[in-house]
Amino acid sequence: MANITATMVKDLRDKTGAGMMDCKNALNETAGDMEAAIDWLRKKGISKAAKKAGRAAAEGLVGVATGNGAGALVEVNAETDFVARNEEFKGFVKSAAAIALKEGGDLQKLLGAAHGGATVESTLTALVAKIGENMSVRRTIALSVNPGVVAAYVHNAASPELGKIGVLVALKSTADAEKLSALAKQIAMHVAAAAPLAITPEHLSKDVVERERNVQTEIARQSGKAEAVIEKMMEGRMRKFYEETVLLSQTFVIDGETQISKVLEKAAKELGAPITVEGFVRFQVGEGIEKAESDFADEVKQMAGH
Repeated sequence: MANITATMVKDLRDKTGAGMMDCKNALNETAGDMEAAIDWLRKKGISKAAKKAGRAAAEGLVGVATGNGAGALVEVNAETDFVARNEEFKGFVKSAAAIALKEGGDLQKLLGAAHGGATVESTLTALVAKIGENMSVRRTIALSVNPGVVAAYVHNAASPELGKIGVLVALKSTADAEKLSALAKQIAMHVAAAAPLAITPEHLSKDVVERERNVQTEIARQSGKAEAVIEKMMEGRMRKFYEETVLLSQTFVIDGETQISKVLEKAAKELGAPITVEGFVRFQVGEGIEKAESDFADEVKQMAGH
């Protein structure tokens, strides 16, 4: 048997876009012959993925899974919304979310986990070959709390566990789990709509705060007022920034008037136990992915050979 090295496997993966295990199997089957291995993958329909790998996959779904004081989110991307509505694709995202929960939101463990007699990664590669679009498991994360609950919410739901926006909220408390879950679900709905950056001002990145302060200071200086007055103006401007970006300072979208911190205080009194937000996370499909923009006139010229 030929000695199959990691470098050979990587080279084949770079050339075909197939998964690591598929590349290793191909090289084993062809005694290390690179060209024969490429043909072996093509015959299996696996290397079709390589032709798709350069295309932007900015559509897709976020899947959620919760249980036993924990929750997980996973984002799986595809090129078109048409594929995101495919039942087989939806089934894959749903099962990937359940595995992500077991694997604690670790992307590498998720990709290597068992899935229908193969791995998650190789199952997706086969799905790419079958459907004919580039897809990828982009990211995953998990939250857990004890004592307390983790609730999930999906917006633009394709099913109860799948949507375009997925949110997890962890509430730490010894209060009644069912009532706590209902509150956590409402907070998750708020997070989906309001997209806070952090739980408190202290949780915000110092770079984010400094950048905002610099911008607001420059705007305030345009008023021509004295520096002492500008300093006073900055207090109000930064307070407004926190009210817009910090969860506990935001106005609850469900009633439109109560600050989230006050919502939690009221619930704590009603349920007879302190309630704190242990953490939250919000995934929106395609956020941060550069979608390829093309000029229609240029496309026509290219097709015409000009």
